[in-house]
Formats: sequence, C-alpha cells, structure tokens
Amino acid sequence: MNRIALLLVLAFLLPSITGASAHNTLLPRPQKIQYGKGNIPLNSLVIRMGTHASEEDLFAARELSSYLSTRSGTSILVVQQPGAGRAIVLQRTGDVDPLPVPDEHPGPGAREAYTLKVTREGAEIRARSSAGVFYGVQTLRQLVEGESGSAALPELEIEDWPSLAYRGTMVDVSHGPLPTEDEVKRQLDLLARWKANQYYLYNEASIELDGYSLLNPKGRFAQAQVKGIIAYGRERHIDVVPCLELYGHLHDLFRIERYTDLAVFPHGGEFNPGHPKLMALLTGWAEQFARLFPSPFVHIGFDETWQIENLAKQGAGLTPAKLFVQQLKNVAGLFEQRGKRVMAWADVMVHYPEIISDLPANIIAVPWTYDPQKDYKPWIGPLVEHHVPYLFAPGVRSWGEIAPDFDLTFANIDAFLAAGRPANALGMINTLWADEAQLLMRMSWPGMAYGAVASWQPMPVDRTAFLENYGRLTYPSAVAAQVTPALEKLTQAELHLQKLLGQETMPALWQDPLNPAFQQSLPKHREDLRQTRLLAEEATEHLDHALSLGGDPATLTSFVVGSRLLDYAGMKFLYALEIQERWHTLGPRPSSQQWWNEFDSEVIDQNHGRIIDLMEFITELREDYRNAWLAEYTPYRLGVALGRWDAEYEYWRKLQELFRAFSRHRKEGDPLPSLESVIQGK
Repeated sequence: MNRIALLLVLAFLLPSITGASAHNTLLPRPQKIQYGKGNIPLNSLVIRMGTHASEEDLFAARELSSYLSTRSGTSILVVQQPGAGRAIVLQRTGDVDPLPVPDEHPGPGAREAYTLKVTREGAEIRARSSAGVFYGVQTLRQLVEGESGSAALPELEIEDWPSLAYRGTMVDVSHGPLPTEDEVKRQLDLLARWKANQYYLYNEASIELDGYSLLNPKGRFAQAQVKGIIAYGRERHIDVVPCLELYGHLHDLFRIERYTDLAVFPHGGEFNPGHPKLMALLTGWAEQFARLFPSPFVHIGFDETWQIENLAKQGAGLTPAKLFVQQLKNVAGLFEQRGKRVMAWADVMVHYPEIISDLPANIIAVPWTYDPQKDYKPWIGPLVEHHVPYLFAPGVRSWGEIAPDFDLTFANIDAFLAAGRPANALGMINTLWADEAQLLMRMSWPGMAYGAVASWQPMPVDRTAFLENYGRLTYPSAVAAQVTPALEKLTQAELHLQKLLGQETMPALWQDPLNPAFQQSLPKHREDLRQTRLLAEEATEHLDHALSLGGDPATLTSFVVGSRLLDYAGMKFLYALEIQERWHTLGPRPSSQQWWNEFDSEVIDQNHGRIIDLMEFITELREDYRNAWLAEYTPYRLGVALGRWDAEYEYWRKLQELFRAFSRHRKEGDPLPSLESVIQGK
C-alpha cells in the first residue's frame, strides 16, 4: 500500500479529533470531534426538551440535570416549553426505539447515532432515537470542565455512532454468589455510562420458575425481581437478555432426586436428549422464560457439553456431533416459535465443524476465549466460512484472581476485537464469571467499563491511560488522583503473586505454604512476594486516602479488601519461607536459648510472632470480606466462602499448637527433627 492510500485508510478508521489535547479525554472516543475556542458556563443553562419528548427522553434529561446540578453547584432545570435563553436542547427526530433488535447495523445511520453541538449560545443533542439522545447525554457529562461556578462546556461539534451494533456484558449469577437486585441495578448504571446496550443474565438455576419450588430456593431471583431489573435496564437503554443453560451445566437441577433421571448420568450435569420427558420440561421452561423476558434475544447456552461423547458410546444411535445439533435444533425451535432470536455458545460447534452447515438457520453463534490468541481462526474461522452470524465473548479475568488481572483482560478484549471487526462480528459479549465463588464483583467494574468502551469506539482503547481516564470520569478529581494509582498498584501486585501461584491466585491462596512442593519455589519468588506486599500496601494507602476525601465506599471498599488480601497472600508465603529458613539455620542441636531467640520468640510466641500475625490478619480481614460480600450479594453461599477463611485461621492455630507442643517436650541437647515431622505432629 502506498503512502497516500495508507493515509486515506487511517483517515477513515480514526476519528477526527481537532483541538482535543486541551480538553477532557472522552470514553468511548467519538467518531468525529471538532473543538472551538470558547465555552459556555453551566450555571447559565437549562435543559429544554425538543418536540414530542417521550418518557425515555425525559429520563435522560433528568439524569443530565442531576449530574450537571451537582457539578455546577446550582440547579440546572428541565423545561418542556419552548422559550428563549441558553439551553441544552434534547431533540429526538424519529421513533423512541429504546433497545436493540435483531439485524441492527452500526455506522452513521445507526439507531444509536447522535450529534452534539455546543456553542456560546447553548447546546443541542440530536438523535433519531431515544437511545441516541441518551448516549449524547453520557458524552455531554464527560465534557464538563471545571468545578462549581466555573464549570463549563467547551465549544465543539461531535458526530458519533457505535462501531458494533451489540455491546453486551454477561454476568454470572449461578456459579458463585447471587448479587442482590440493587447490585444488578448498580451494574446497569455503570454499563449505561459507557454506552453498553445489552446485559446477559447468566442463569443455570438462579431464576424462579413456576412449578419448580425445589430448584435452588435460596439462590435465585424471584420473577418480580427479574421484572424490576428488566425495567431498570430499559430506562437506561440496556436490553436484559436471558443467558440460559438448556443442555449442560444443570447439576443444580439433577442433584434433586426427582429430576436426576433426566441427566446423562445420575446427579450429573447434562440433559439426556433421548429422555422421553425432556422436551415437555424444556417446553415449559421456554414458555416461562419467553414470557418473563421481553427481549427479542435469548441465549440458550450449549457450551462444554462433553458428556454427549459418553452418551454416544452408550448406544444413543447418533454421533456426538449429531446428538448435539439435534438437541440444539429442538431447543432453538422452542424459542423461535415464541418470536425469539436464538444465540448459543460456539465451542462445541467449532469442535465439530461438520455440523455447522446443519445449524438452525437463524442461530447466532458466540465463540469465546479468555486469553489473547495469536490466531482466532479456530474460534471464528469455521463460522465466517459458513456465514454464521456471531458475537464474540472475551472475559474480565477476575473469577480466579484475588484482584482482577486488568492487563490480561484488556489484551484479551483488544485482540478479539481486532480479529472480529474485519470478520463481520455483530458485536461483543464481555463475560464476568464467578466460578471460584470468592470474588467481589465491584473490583471488576473497570474491566466491564473497558469492554463497553472498546466495543463502541472504532479504534483500540489506549490501555496505558485507561485506568487514569476511568478514575477521572468516575470520581471527583481529588479522589481520582488516589484511585488511579491504587488500581495500577493492585494489578501489579496481582501479577507479582501470579509468578508464584499461577493465574488463579484466589484458590491457590488457600494452599499449605509449608507443603514440600513449595520448598523449591518459594526462595525463587522472595522478591515477587515482597513486591506483592509493597504494592498492595501502597494500594491500600491510596484507597484509604480516597475514602477519607469522600470517595464512594460502594465502589472502593471491595478494592480495599482486595488490596489487603493481596498483602496477606504475600505475607503468608513470605513468612512460610522465613519459617523454613529459621528452622534450617538452627543447626542439628540448638540450645534452649538459641531455640527461644531464633525461633520460638519470632515464630510461635503470642506476642509478635509470625503465626499470630497471620492469625490476626486473616480474622480481621474475614470480617471486612464478609461485610463487602453482603454489600454486593445475598447471604447465599456466604457460609461456604467464609469456611475457607475459617480453615485458614485454623491452619495457623493448629500449627502454633504443634510448635508449642514440640517446644514443651524438647530437652536441652535434643537433636532437631525435620520441620515436616513437627508439622505433621510426629
């Protein structure tokens, strides 16, 4: 490609941003921006509705009024009558069209496109739909410069539209904790600010179904709660889509004896597609879900259905691939009859590429992977080749980590986007799983925001500046100055800990640090453990300072727990290394004085010994974790989660008793046994 052609391509791909360096960075970055030289003070403005304002338009106006009034320190009123004077005019030119529907397209003519113009005489947001008006409002919020009486909007013109039609986030409410209804609404508020338009409620057995009172009674949303979540999302132009599991991942159903014969294996995880009562159950479920969720979309699951291979071997009469596609057609048909556009995970589809040409005609495939790949052809190639429409699904790496791995999360989203955009992806579903069941989801919010931002704007997000920009756009400036370095330090601490424990640091945290398996690895990672602690302590200081400045506890407290738990993890394994080293430097026959000075007083003693440090740390942090859990979730599964914390305390208490017993019974001149024998109580 010659130089002129390259410049033309870049001019098409990159937005026009003139004069932006002196102004706020916007997330997502609009397609076209041109700044002027002046500004208009907020305190001189009202918000005026255009003709035929709908309730959706008024909602956007009230949201804008609340924000601008707080920012300017004066009341910015919403008026519906035409009149003179400076105003921010919200003008919808077409139908309301609040939510995405099948077969939407991105681009300047998209339903969600908007223009925003600010002059010294006022401002106007103009869009075809109420969704476009709402997104223009989200951009205008980010434009405000200055505080209180000096708050103002810069002169500019913006033309903006989404680069992908469908920009979703999936939240797992089945593998781990059950968020409260209010917490889901907080997540919807977060996603709406960054222009997401779909929220996938991942459900295995976490939604009340009529006639199934035995199914997960303490770990599910009532239907009235689901309706409240759907209505809340609609106000914010987010379609709440049921993301179901209607083949595998249904152990919660099969552990109930009444339903266990529906599984391939008793108390297993997958439906037996040949069971004569199966379709009656699925028909009833499809009817209930279709009635409960007004969304035109439904995601029916069908991932990781590997028991079909065993079923085929038992003489089902079909190959695993044929069994899968037959059942997929059966279930998809139930929802298509009820007017739904069906989606399904694509991992099994691409594993058996011979079935792709036989998939249901209107199916939307959802390929997924949670690590950046050099080549995405194995995930999307067979779908593209057969012209199967698809949305791709990266993930926020937080389900197995003490603190989210934002480096991996951002790289994964960017890489999937880079592969999916030129291969005609319809959109993206950014997934938030809860498999390890210990995570505090509020720590994942920056990753959720990143996914929404990245799927709207046409160019890659500036990863190096994202956390800073996220903090600045989320918190007051003084608070943001503390939150940004805290998030950066948390990520760095997590990465240092991963060098010892691997990617999933949360389950690895509870391992026995004095196990012989760690004897070789701990010395090699002494500095990583030190850095984990130093970085986590810095993050804690920044977060404490942010809270003291009035930072929102609802979004910051979970990060404090995460930073403290990283500090504990570093301390735990560093102390384990030091205990081993102390023991081995005592020599073959330590004297009583040496024993006291070099081991008992520093490791075992109740006053300032290493073991009591760990016992105090984990018990104090347990209460903080419990409180943070209950701020986000219902009590469901809290006991299981806290059981690990209790076992951690008990490990150190028992170890202290074993050392004390050894200390009481040892005599002057006795040979020192191996550390392992003492720990094992021999």
